[in-house]
Amino acid sequence: QVQLVESGGGLVQAGGSLRLSCAASGRTFSRCVMGWFRQAPGKEREFVAAITWIGGITSHADSVKGRFTISRDNAKNTVFLQMNSLKPEDTAIYYCAADLSGAIPHRTQSLYDYWGQGTQVTVSS
Repeated sequence: QVQLVESGGGLVQAGGSLRLSCAASGRTFSRCVMGWFRQAPGKEREFVAAITWIGGITSHADSVKGRFTISRDNAKNTVFLQMNSLKPEDTAIYYCAADLSGAIPHRTQSLYDYWGQGTQVTVSS
């Protein structure tokens, strides 16, 4: 059973930075895709970024390009989301997800097999 545990959320002022972490456990990760998604109050969950476990190929949503960066540390089974120049509209619960058979980074939520519990990010204006 795969477990994903997010951390690093919190309250930050607009223009500030946060670094989210997602610690994965329960299996040996090889060919898979790890993704970050977010859900703001009253809105649907949306794609933020994804990365392949092998090769580190990334994809970012247009809304976060140039501000957010996804990365991974294979040795620690951890995926990161560095968030800079945060805006109030980035306020949401951020979720980590794993697609255990993925080969390219993607935003299709139904293909992600496991999800974390989420971490709250609040950006004040």
